Amino acid sequence: MRDPFSNPFDPADADRRAIWHMLVESDIDAFLAGDWEAVADDFAPAEFSAIDARRLPDPGEWRLAFATLDDYRREWLRQAQGFSRLRFAEDPRTAIFRTTRLEEIQIEGDRALARKRFDGGIRLADGSFDAMNWQTLYQCRRIDARWRITGFVGYLPHPMPGA
Repeated sequence: MRDPFSNPFDPADADRRAIWHMLVESDIDAFLAGDWEAVADDFAPAEFSAIDARRLPDPGEWRLAFATLDDYRREWLRQAQGFSRLRFAEDPRTAIFRTTRLEEIQIEGDRALARKRFDGGIRLADGSFDAMNWQTLYQCRRIDARWRITGFVGYLPHPMPGA
């Protein structure tokens, strides 16, 4: 069984390890703390835009929901605040790490494409289950020797129909 807290990339693969740390560990910890400033430098604001696939398989239904990083920041904070009001039957950090997979990163020069999947969820104190079943394709670029997020296609269905 895999350790959900461990970076799955070889220690000699500094680029993939850095991208995993940014997109998994830093993202989860900042989200749980509702601390946008902790991840703000992980983005390339001038290049950023993102698509919300709305968990729909048809690209014709997807929307350019985040034309700017500020658009995304507002939604990220809204979701983090909503999440912080939930009551859990288990440790949310452990549950999110257990649910999250980032094992595929393609790097071409100073560009990278990373696929982060969520497959599972979190047990809530009222006995219900908050399902987390989607995936995100992140576009990253190495800027000043550091990987940054330039955009993503998020909230894709997982699994994708027909996959």
